Amino acid sequence: MNGKRNWIRKSAGCALLLLTGWMLFSPTAQALRALPDTYRLTVGQAYALDTGVAVLSSQDERLEWKENTLRAKEQVDAEVTVNLLGLFPIGRMRVTAGEETRLMPGGAAVGVALATQGVLVVGTSDVAGKSPAQSAGLRAGDVIEGINGQSVNTSKELTDLVASSKGAPLNLTFNRNGDRRTVTLTPSLDSASGAYRMGAWVRDSTAGVGTLSYYSPDDGTYGALGHAINDADTGNLLPVRMGSLMQAEIVDVRRGRKGTPGELRGSFLKDQVILGDIEENTNLGVFGKMDAPYVNPLYPDGLPIGYQETVKTGPATILSTIDGEGIKEYTVEITQATRQMSPAPKSMVIKVTDPRLLAATGGIVQGMSGSPILQNGRIVGAVTHVFVDDPTQGYGVYIEWMLSTAEKMDEAA
Repeated sequence: MNGKRNWIRKSAGCALLLLTGWMLFSPTAQALRALPDTYRLTVGQAYALDTGVAVLSSQDERLEWKENTLRAKEQVDAEVTVNLLGLFPIGRMRVTAGEETRLMPGGAAVGVALATQGVLVVGTSDVAGKSPAQSAGLRAGDVIEGINGQSVNTSKELTDLVASSKGAPLNLTFNRNGDRRTVTLTPSLDSASGAYRMGAWVRDSTAGVGTLSYYSPDDGTYGALGHAINDADTGNLLPVRMGSLMQAEIVDVRRGRKGTPGELRGSFLKDQVILGDIEENTNLGVFGKMDAPYVNPLYPDGLPIGYQETVKTGPATILSTIDGEGIKEYTVEITQATRQMSPAPKSMVIKVTDPRLLAATGGIVQGMSGSPILQNGRIVGAVTHVFVDDPTQGYGVYIEWMLSTAEKMDEAA
């Protein structure tokens, strides 16, 4: 009797051990762990899901599961049961499907020129042996917004107000990382010029080259760059007072090498062709409205977007302009796709595989930021940063995060 009980215990232990091993290491278990809590599709979109021997089932007739392919026949928000071998429920997942969002993919080289909201302090300097700005508590990265109640938006306005003070104390208002502060600053006389100065290096504008990510025919809005425009000296995000998106021409390419990022050099300020305005500079790019409709010559009818759940490791393409021949499509490999609950610029990792692009640029270079990433006929993201130690690789942001940022701007307007 005891032998029989021991045999049962051992058998149960072995079964439990096998079950635990299956739950941890089997292809089915790994596939199930990779399934998100919520899976988003567009109506009519069919997508293959790797669930091993598990089967999805739902009482909602608007969803169809056939041969490992999930399809939404119409708008739906439903709960789906995950069944082992189609018999035993082992989990649940929510599936939502809405109408298709269609955008015009970018890829065109664009010039960005913006004037800051306020004047950015990029450093301090001595006047008559000391820096009045430093003595008042100012430091690099602070944004000066006003003096004695008068708003300041340009370096000239700041210089004129300080010079006209004749050395009298000034009430200076500035913004430091979202915290508005007021200090008293007493200008010093610069004996060399005979003018009163505050002892600070400042900047009120910047310009550069990037790539258009998308254009929305529905409302005329666009997104570009995929990352913020930061000040070169302080690294701070530059607040926008006004800005323009302009047509750019690529005139030279500096190839990227390990440890040295490459660069697209463009021209756009001499013969200005303004495409639209820049309304916001955010961590996920610059956004605004186009003055006229934009059409991508490679995809004149536009493309639907793909949510992050549909992004898979494997082949993809990017659209970029690296010379005077216009937009071209280049092959890349998505090597990592991170599941993110909130907007962040490093959503995926891509590796350039196209021999043409590798020969011309060495991979991803500055100026290609914003290049749309396409997979399975959908816009899934945009290039954001290059790996300094490996220019063939870089990060991309999900297109849904750029769109949600643009939507929040519209709501706030």
